[in-house]
Amino acid sequence: MARFPLFERQTSLVRALRAVAASCVLAPALAFGQDTLSTQLEHIREAVRFMPDRALQQLQEMEPRARADAAARTEFLTLYSSAVRRTGDVRRGLGLADELIATGRQQHDDVALAKGLLARCYALYELDDLSGAHTAAFEAERVALRTGNRPLQVQATITAGQSYQEQGNYPAALPKLQAAVDMARHIEDDPVSLASALNALVFLYVNMRQYDKGWEVQQESLAVAKSLKSPGRLAEALSTEYGLAIESQQPERARRALIEGLAVERKLGARQMVATTLVNLSDSYLKDHDYVRAQDYAIQALKAAAEVHSNLDTATARINLGQAYLGLGRIAEGKRQFEAGLAAYDKSGDKPELQAVLMEYGAALERAGDYKGAVEAYHRERTMSNEMFAKQRQKDLLEVQQKYDTEKKQRQIEALRQENRVKGAELDNRRLQQRVWWLLAVVSALVAAIVGLLYRKVRTANAQLEVKNEELKQQSSLDPLTMLYNRRHFQDFMRGHSPVERRVGGDDTVGALFLLDVDHFKNVNDTHGHAAGDAVLRMIAENLRVALRETDMIVRWGGEEFLAFLPAVSRGSIDDVARRILYSISSQSLEYQGTVIPVNVSVGFAPFPLVPGGTPLSWERSVNLVDMALYLAKAHGRNRAYGVRAFANFEQTTMESIEQDLERAWRNGFVDLSVVLGGAHGVPAPEEAQPHSNVVTLKRPRSSRP
Repeated sequence: MARFPLFERQTSLVRALRAVAASCVLAPALAFGQDTLSTQLEHIREAVRFMPDRALQQLQEMEPRARADAAARTEFLTLYSSAVRRTGDVRRGLGLADELIATGRQQHDDVALAKGLLARCYALYELDDLSGAHTAAFEAERVALRTGNRPLQVQATITAGQSYQEQGNYPAALPKLQAAVDMARHIEDDPVSLASALNALVFLYVNMRQYDKGWEVQQESLAVAKSLKSPGRLAEALSTEYGLAIESQQPERARRALIEGLAVERKLGARQMVATTLVNLSDSYLKDHDYVRAQDYAIQALKAAAEVHSNLDTATARINLGQAYLGLGRIAEGKRQFEAGLAAYDKSGDKPELQAVLMEYGAALERAGDYKGAVEAYHRERTMSNEMFAKQRQKDLLEVQQKYDTEKKQRQIEALRQENRVKGAELDNRRLQQRVWWLLAVVSALVAAIVGLLYRKVRTANAQLEVKNEELKQQSSLDPLTMLYNRRHFQDFMRGHSPVERRVGGDDTVGALFLLDVDHFKNVNDTHGHAAGDAVLRMIAENLRVALRETDMIVRWGGEEFLAFLPAVSRGSIDDVARRILYSISSQSLEYQGTVIPVNVSVGFAPFPLVPGGTPLSWERSVNLVDMALYLAKAHGRNRAYGVRAFANFEQTTMESIEQDLERAWRNGFVDLSVVLGGAHGVPAPEEAQPHSNVVTLKRPRSSRP
């Protein structure tokens, strides 16, 4: 697993070039001599960026003098906030930023105000308050442009462009960062600003997948960094080159940049950068299956991360060490390291990252032959995926409800206004009746017309309300991406559904449940982007509509999972339905942006109701059993379907024991399973001559019967 400090969401702003340095040589930062306070702060600025722990100690020593010096206070608070934040105390860094903002507003000092807003932006970003960070960034840019401080203007423009980039608004981000580069080129005595702007522009081109332009800008960025004679800036440029090479599929070039950067970072003494680079080197060798070197660099990374108290680097290093141990066959040690890394990610609360690590864990265990452990890891990942899906769905429903409530309030306000107008008209009518009795008939007719108009408006409003209610009901039952039913609709349906078994024409008619999961879906997202993943899900939904009947219910179960419920199907044809589902999907390929993406699914299925020991299972437990069959299909090769046919010898076991380990229950003779093998891409389903040629019945092993 790699750490991309220049490209990942959590550090794209924090480690961007946010401090504008006037000096590029680090040696003066270590001994001040007889320099003035302002000169000392000039010298220490680079140390804050690359050696924050040492810089923080120096800033604390000069704090009383710096706070008393009005000329140096702004720069001191800016550097102090950055050093505190970079050493892990983000809340305190935010407090120092707010202190600087208050000083700027009180003294009408736009430079202090802009620097305080930028410091607040970076702190809020590390606290995952993206909305607050972006608000501060945009205000900082407006304030900075009122000053004559060109380096500050460049820095604020870069940060505003990065904020647009994080919002996915690339059309707004690109001109901002290009403007920052143009402004920096006109600052003759400050090449650091140009290095900052070029570095940020490389980030954007990588996110936009415009790698050719990214390499053009990176070439100039590296040349500027070398001209600065600053080891820190050179190390930063090499780190950028590593991320660009990884994203543009140039692993050898990426490794060269890492090795060269590691030498510079060690010479510089930038211990945090050393820890991150060692983690990435370990990941680089893992991708080449060179587990010995991957283990060596992961152990070095653990030691370096512990020295700088970097929990994230420590967790990632443990994940990489666990993968190396698993690759070397040291299963128990590998699992211990993986679990330690997972615990750290779980504590951080970064659920998407934890989900990705669990997927890597399952794949590593599967390669090592620990299929039971792999299934457990996949179960943990699936549970987390369902939780994240449920939270997102709840958020979407709240947004829809809020929109509905807003419209309802507007209608109520309009109704009150209309009521007031009616009351005013009635009052005028009474006065007219009192003053001009002979116009009573005319006034009565006028009132009748008004009442009729109001009645028609009320009827129209009620009709519109019914339409809105119907739209809201439909939105709450359909998945917006695939337009299939969602999990909530299926749950509501099953609460009122009464399964019935009946015999028609010599064959049992039952219901059936099929649970599908897209094989290697994460690879599609990682390789081709989430838009390609969405296209895959839509394609599968369309194929399921073709493969199944209109009376069958097809559900977007969550993430890349689908569920199909067939209310009436002959028991003997359930395997055929599974085969039809597999071939309907594997026989199709998705062409996306000139690339053909093969698509397979793994399936778990069973008749419904399932009746072990004469007692029907609830639909929830039936779905859980089908989910276990699905994970057997995943663990035994994918692109296949595992089906639960029936139960046997149930008096010798319990349903809880079967649910705990389905494969063991089959091997002990308590469950009958069948396997439907999927076909290769482009190979059609078998004709009627061999309708069951890809169905394998897993009979209970006689030797394992109790």
